[in-house]
Amino acid sequence: MLARLRELVEVESPSEDKAAVDRAGALVLGWVEALGGTVKRHKQKGYGDVLELRFGPARSGGKNKKRGRVLLLGHLDTVWPMGTLATMPWREAEGKIYGPGVVDMKAGVVMALEAIAAVKELGVERPVTLLLVSEEEIGSPVSRGITEKIARECEAVFVMEPAQGLAYKTARKGVGYFELRVQGVGAHSGVDFERGHSAVLEMARLVQTVSGFTDLSKGLTVNAGVIAGGTRSNVVASECVCEVDVRIARASDAAKVERMFRGLKVTDKACTLTVSGGINRPPMERKPGIVKLFRQARGLAAEMGLVLEEAATGGGSDGNFTAGIGVPTLDGMGAVGGGAHAAHEHVVKASLVERTALLAGMIAGVK
Repeated sequence: MLARLRELVEVESPSEDKAAVDRAGALVLGWVEALGGTVKRHKQKGYGDVLELRFGPARSGGKNKKRGRVLLLGHLDTVWPMGTLATMPWREAEGKIYGPGVVDMKAGVVMALEAIAAVKELGVERPVTLLLVSEEEIGSPVSRGITEKIARECEAVFVMEPAQGLAYKTARKGVGYFELRVQGVGAHSGVDFERGHSAVLEMARLVQTVSGFTDLSKGLTVNAGVIAGGTRSNVVASECVCEVDVRIARASDAAKVERMFRGLKVTDKACTLTVSGGINRPPMERKPGIVKLFRQARGLAAEMGLVLEEAATGGGSDGNFTAGIGVPTLDGMGAVGGGAHAAHEHVVKASLVERTALLAGMIAGVK
């Protein structure tokens, strides 16, 4: 597992670089073929190809074709640009393994394949699909439809994102992105101040308004994270743009948030406002199907002498999509580690085998 993980980490694969992501995919396909998996490549022009990898029988029998199929969901892309290995190389120190993308989520990809191999060695007849998308880190703009279509064939989805501490994730917030763009009227701030209508001033009012949409009691947060406007201090700003992050805990709040943003109005009638964006990922809500899967996982973990907890997170993953269409989904089934998207990104080496064994148990035992 470590040899494979090092190989995969050292094939850099930033989301925006199709050729790089496809090179990582080619490496994985060699391992898939050795396992006897079948490959369906969903070719893409602007992003890496999406890989649909199937193992085991076509189905587990019975009249219901969906019976027994499990989807392992992962991604090959990382947030790290080409050349990161030069300053952030693969290394092992004090029981941890470091490198770009090692925990998010190249370890999860290696674990998934190892778990599938273990189930095969046990002689368990379980149809499994491993879906590796190419642009999860930038919102899954081309793979979402593929993910949802395949998930509808399955009884359960196991997402190979890193654990939250030691826990599996049973809930995630939905994620939204909105852009506010104000067009004002520029003027010399000393000579023609009264003729100007400041886009920056108008945006300041709007930021106060949207920040007021936050409702912590409902798990709804709104963060105006980036603002850019104006040209010089002695010019009344003619344009201003703001990027806003939104997180929702309940699917029922999505339409409400959309209405609030679309209903924004300018105070200065000489200014105009354009609102774009929306809710990108629905929330993964802790519903009965997810609870059932977690209890099964906790029971298997206990048999292994492990204590497995559950956690909720404000971050999104492709598991939001599968849970959003009603397929029971467990997330955070990948590696234990930390520092995702940071220079100290790492995997805890000692956890790899036991977490992979637990994943194999879930594949073999899910009903």
